[in-house]
Amino acid sequence: MGKGLFGKSSFSAIVPKSKSVTPRQRSLVGGISILAAAGLICKVVGVLYRIPLANLIGPPGMGVYNQVFPTYNLMLAISSAGIPVAISRMVAGSLARGHAGNARRMFRIALIMLGLLGLVSMLVMMLFSGRFAQATGTPESKAGFMMIAPSLFFVCAMSAFRGYMQGQRRMWPTAISQLIEQVGKVGVALPLAYAGMARGGFVLGAAGALLGTTIAEGAAMLYMMADYLVARPRLVREAESDTSQPTPTKAIARELVVTAIPITIGASIVPLAGAVDSFMLVRQMKAYLPELEALSRYGIYGLVLSLINVPTALAMAMSTNLVPAISEKRARRDHDGVKRDAATGIRLAMVVGLPSSVGMSLLAHPILTLLFGREYTPEQLRLGADLLEISSLTIVVFTLVQATSGILQGMRKQRIPMYTLAAGIVVKIAINYTAVNRPEINIGGAPYASLACYILSGGLNLYYVIKITGLRWSWQETVLRPGLATLVMALPVYLISALWGQRIGRSWLLMGLVLAGAVALYGFAALKTGAIRRSELPFSRLRGRD
Repeated sequence: MGKGLFGKSSFSAIVPKSKSVTPRQRSLVGGISILAAAGLICKVVGVLYRIPLANLIGPPGMGVYNQVFPTYNLMLAISSAGIPVAISRMVAGSLARGHAGNARRMFRIALIMLGLLGLVSMLVMMLFSGRFAQATGTPESKAGFMMIAPSLFFVCAMSAFRGYMQGQRRMWPTAISQLIEQVGKVGVALPLAYAGMARGGFVLGAAGALLGTTIAEGAAMLYMMADYLVARPRLVREAESDTSQPTPTKAIARELVVTAIPITIGASIVPLAGAVDSFMLVRQMKAYLPELEALSRYGIYGLVLSLINVPTALAMAMSTNLVPAISEKRARRDHDGVKRDAATGIRLAMVVGLPSSVGMSLLAHPILTLLFGREYTPEQLRLGADLLEISSLTIVVFTLVQATSGILQGMRKQRIPMYTLAAGIVVKIAINYTAVNRPEINIGGAPYASLACYILSGGLNLYYVIKITGLRWSWQETVLRPGLATLVMALPVYLISALWGQRIGRSWLLMGLVLAGAVALYGFAALKTGAIRRSELPFSRLRGRD
């Protein structure tokens, strides 16, 4: 392979030859572990929250709920996705050079920009809620757009605090605020959904749940503000001790905008795909199905997407940690450190994504039956299981997309993930348009469209990561070892699901035992094959500090 960005020959492998893990790697793995643990808890709580929510508002209500959320996610990405990543990267680079004063100025400017963006986004969603609702094909969803609009402001303001803390490698505040978001949804959204159902049926039930999201985001923002006030005296002391020449405000704002725009565009592409689904799928199916049936099928697909989002929590944690970690090492010209962190991120994407994809696909029907068997008919559960079997396979490629995007953003190559995801979305729209229009395929074409999208994007991202950093692809380290460990886990899970799938789908205890056994078996196999190293485990990192 040719020379990489740093002018050196290709790295001898995608991971260091030594089996030991450096303290810097431990910092990255530790940061990923914090956000991954919080993210995983949040995703699990989010799925558990959707069980009573789906039982309350039913498949049509979930269809309305899932029509509002993609547009909200898209506007959220447009208004808040780029600047937090930019500030996290710029703060990490400034602190690596000892410029704490500039880092604090970056935060203040970002907070003003995000606050204004959030306010504008909130007003746009409120003023155009009727048009958004018409575009989805369900005019009654206008109330849902109105209820969730204020959360755009809350999340934007909160994102400035998160980016600043992540740039300092403080991941706990982000993790705790994520937990507040999810717990708040359970404690507030469900009672509001119940009240909405009592007043006006499934449309107001969905609107009540969306209002609960707004209240939960507001609570999370208040926590981040409180955390900043506690940390502020230390941050001020560090800034005052910085004797370097302060960077002009205009220069900081210009760099934030220039850095954030391509990241924002890239981050908006996946929510754009979800928004396209919300605008396309129900309308397409209404051409050959009754409106209520089309809404129900789209609602079932939304539940499937919420399930596959659980294991992707690590993907988001990796991307969040890789940006400042690689940016910091790039600022110090620590070329080997960049390679180590990039290698660790890619390998962890496969180590976690591959077994998650295969395991969830094999247990698709028991999972759907256990979670939603009371409210949904056997035909609806069968449809959901068919969708989940294919959608689960997107977990591993989406995890790879997130990890490689974080690496490229940390290397100041944020345009590349933007272009690769755009190419993937074009493919997704084309497959959706072709497949969903056919009555014999209908909603079943959507998972294949998403899978094709992420395979294309992930493959292109990986190519550019290898080219830019000079890593040499190692099939053994990245695919073969996690693949063997996954196979060891998958064979007994397949047999158990085939023989006792119906029993598992009726018992939380049996499902818990199967999942615990699968995790233990995979962990054992991963350690034996070398996919996971003992030096990367939490107890090993604790011993390393003693």
